[in-house]
Amino acid sequence: MGEIEDAITRADQETFTRQPPKTLQARINYLFKQLKTSAAVAAEIGVTADSVNRYRRGARKNPPKEITDRIDAAVRARWQPGVRARRRKQAATTAGITVETRARFGYTAPVGTTDDGRFRRLTVHLPPQYADRLFTARDQGADENELRGIVAEGLKDVYFQDGGSRAMGLSEVAFGDIDYLDVEF
Repeated sequence: MGEIEDAITRADQETFTRQPPKTLQARINYLFKQLKTSAAVAAEIGVTADSVNRYRRGARKNPPKEITDRIDAAVRARWQPGVRARRRKQAATTAGITVETRARFGYTAPVGTTDDGRFRRLTVHLPPQYADRLFTARDQGADENELRGIVAEGLKDVYFQDGGSRAMGLSEVAFGDIDYLDVEF
């Protein structure tokens, strides 16, 4: 995963209305309810079906950190899908998304202006159409460059051109060398 997809996933998981199960046994039981068999849970988290059964019974309580992280990621990926879907739909239709980033921005502009990239820290609220395009592209398996292009276009329109009231000669914004990127919706 790239920076933008990671940021969307983190924002998606911040929309939970209830916290996921905390104990190992509860997490494994939740995965078992979702995936229906010990073998399916085992394949998902990279252990044997016998280990899954030991975790379910409580006979084994302290898996290695790597396994614990995989269990946590598997639970969070499946936790409250309806809540996350509603929040994405709201962002894509009415609310939009907020992008906070520190990255290198360059741009293509008319002769006589500087187009050298420089680091900027931006917090910009993008309208719903950019959220919709971003979520649709992500769901269709778009790569990091396509997602980055959608965010760059939104930043160009909202931040650099202020919705069409300035910098009209700006034709393209380059968005790279991302230090960090957070998305909120």
